[in-house]
Amino acid sequence: MLGRAAALVRGAGPFGTGAFGVRRPLRFLALRLGLDERQMREVARILDDLKTERAQASVDHRRMSAALADVLVADTFDTGAAAEAGTTRLHSAERMRQATVHALERLHGVLRPEQRATLAMLIRTGGVIL
Repeated sequence: MLGRAAALVRGAGPFGTGAFGVRRPLRFLALRLGLDERQMREVARILDDLKTERAQASVDHRRMSAALADVLVADTFDTGAAAEAGTTRLHSAERMRQATVHALERLHGVLRPEQRATLAMLIRTGGVIL
């Protein structure tokens, strides 16, 4: 349920999304966890925030890949440019880590103990991948 550094609903992309936003993962979690309306609104916000951060990480990854490709085609190897591309990747991964921790903290505050236990079981069994 939280991106690659965040969870993924198995076989369906980040949060069960492809091109369709957060509705499917929200339905999945609503059914599995028995979310009430208030919880569904908050979980939708959490998933949306993670989706936004994951999209930015994807943009960062494409930029980093392009920068590394540019280093390879140059006549001389630019160690600084290659290192800078690697640093971009590290910063992106750190932002995803922070977003994941923040999302888990928010989920912990929204879910009841039995819902948290169910979510933990889904994570442990691979129904939701962190």
